[in-house]
Amino acid sequence: MAFIDSIFWSPQSNDIFASKHREENLSTYTQLVVAESQEAVLFSKGRMMGKFGPGKHTLNTENLPFLRNFFGIPFGANNPFRAEVWFVNKTMPLNIDWKTGSMRYHDPDYQEMVPIVSMGRYGLKVVDAERFLVKLVGVLTEFTATQLTNHYQGALESKTKSVVLSYMQTNRIGIKQISGHLEELSGFLKQSMVEFWEDYGFSLIGFYITSIDVDSETEEGRRILEAMSKRSAQSIAGYTWQQDKALSVAEEALSHDGTGGLLGALLLTGGVGGSGMGMAMMQPPAPPATAPGQTAPAAPAPIRKEVFCSRCAKKFPSTAKFCPHCGDPYLPCPKCGTDNDEKAKRCVTCGTQLGGGSLCPKCQASVPPGAEFCTSCGGPVGNSTCKRCGQQLEMLAKFCPACGNRVGNS
Repeated sequence: MAFIDSIFWSPQSNDIFASKHREENLSTYTQLVVAESQEAVLFSKGRMMGKFGPGKHTLNTENLPFLRNFFGIPFGANNPFRAEVWFVNKTMPLNIDWKTGSMRYHDPDYQEMVPIVSMGRYGLKVVDAERFLVKLVGVLTEFTATQLTNHYQGALESKTKSVVLSYMQTNRIGIKQISGHLEELSGFLKQSMVEFWEDYGFSLIGFYITSIDVDSETEEGRRILEAMSKRSAQSIAGYTWQQDKALSVAEEALSHDGTGGLLGALLLTGGVGGSGMGMAMMQPPAPPATAPGQTAPAAPAPIRKEVFCSRCAKKFPSTAKFCPHCGDPYLPCPKCGTDNDEKAKRCVTCGTQLGGGSLCPKCQASVPPGAEFCTSCGGPVGNSTCKRCGQQLEMLAKFCPACGNRVGNS
């Protein structure tokens, strides 16, 4: 049986925390060479025999009194024995990557549940080689940074998710602002993990969160990222969600239209804030005017449909007066029912003038305030006033309801 004269370890990478020497047949002649930033630990029959720092050491009874007590080797004698030699790397690698699985967070900006994922890097240093080897290594022959991360993936992910979500919820930080808080959050998370690693013989040198983003590996996350991208593009280009939707509908209608150019041009003009002629073509015909002396038919009950909020772009029923999602008042277009911003002068969908004027009862075109006849078809619009008292008169009225003057008299 051959015995080893010299034992040393030359690691190929700082990612290796510990390695067991392949030979166990030693003798009191064996020289143990320990490099800088290393520590050697000897085990025999499950018990630690001794620890050695940097330098050259002879494994005799002078350095290892355990040999006399356990193996019965007399002082100064040269005898063989069996032992495991572990080399521990005590450098400070800061390149251990970590990543959590998907976690759901209620974003305060979007008021929706968003799947997010966090990732980063941390560094460890072995400060208690004996504790590290006893608690972690066990029957392995080598322990790397990858094995360390995999071994503690469950504990690391649970603690990281809990701290990240608690921090974001407490401070009401949305996914759009979280990048500006990564340094503060990294320090907060590091404090909660120091004691965890000390229990296994490590000192946590650094802990960093490099990013917290929407989880693009989930279908829900991909849809959210696409919606965020479109919203940013709309904001930069200066058009609204309703205008983009109207343009998409017009393009789709055009692609199915066999007549081509004229219909497409009208659709596009009305869809993005033009004169409204294109959208007027898509409206149902106006009911015929009531003849003099006849009773007007009862107005049909309002049809429940869904509209999109001009503030948050979420759907809500047209019978509501306010958006149930953000509380914005429903300001419908008198022509198509689209919800518009209170400062809007024209409907974003059909182009109808808002904040004054009226609709022609014949062709439903927008009529400016004060006009007596429709600018599109020439029909009367009922915007005339009494020549005696100035009272606004309804269409086909024969007498002023305020002063009784006959319409048409001077």
